[in-house]
Amino acid sequence: MPGYAVPVVLVAHGSRDPRAAAATRALAGAVQAARPGTPVLPSWLDHTDPGPTAVLRSLAAAGHRTAVVVPLLLTAAYHRRVDVPAAVAAAREAAPELTVRVTDVLGPADGTVDGGLLAGLGRRLAEARPGAVDALVLAAAGTRDPRARGSVGRVAAALSARSGVPCTVSYASAAPPTADLAVARLRAAGARRVAVVAYFLAPGLFHDRVVTAARGAGAVAVSGPLTDAPELADLVLRRVDAAGATVPGTASRAWA
Repeated sequence: MPGYAVPVVLVAHGSRDPRAAAATRALAGAVQAARPGTPVLPSWLDHTDPGPTAVLRSLAAAGHRTAVVVPLLLTAAYHRRVDVPAAVAAAREAAPELTVRVTDVLGPADGTVDGGLLAGLGRRLAEARPGAVDALVLAAAGTRDPRARGSVGRVAAALSARSGVPCTVSYASAAPPTADLAVARLRAAGARRVAVVAYFLAPGLFHDRVVTAARGAGAVAVSGPLTDAPELADLVLRRVDAAGATVPGTASRAWA
């Protein structure tokens, strides 16, 4: 898209595990490569610097008047509802001239599961070489927010429709069942080959926990996190475009 110059700020959850920050930086690089000329800057809500407020303030100081923030989140739970808007508000308090648009999360928006997200999950599962399977487990990080869990369930239902086999949900924290229990239940119900689809953007403790638990319960494969999958980079850019920040100067108010 010639002339595109509005900076894109990716906001990840953050982790003490350095692999997670590396994955976010890799995704930023993939997004920038997919749309040359667009500044794409990673940031983190916790554990890793810089935070989104600092990045937005630096953009304002450099003369930018518009920026678009993409929450690298798979559910619209607490971090999207509270942390991201707070970071944007803090940046605009220091730089009121900066207009910031915040996109939808990467998970289901308005109840719709993006086909690119499903394709990225399918890519990672194929890379794990599971062979033929007769059931899937979608393993997510976990949340206490029932609406967020509902969105994970919608992704599982879409994966089931796409693959033609049952797909159930598991969580690494905050909600049952765990990956090993989900795999065991499917096997007890007659599934011989169960694979686990990792619903994670980056590696870290939770993904490691899922891998260990699922393999211990007899899963034939566990996919890797999405990280910088090309389908994910494309989804990020489509979220940016949907936020209406594709032409410099078109934004007139902050969205959070």
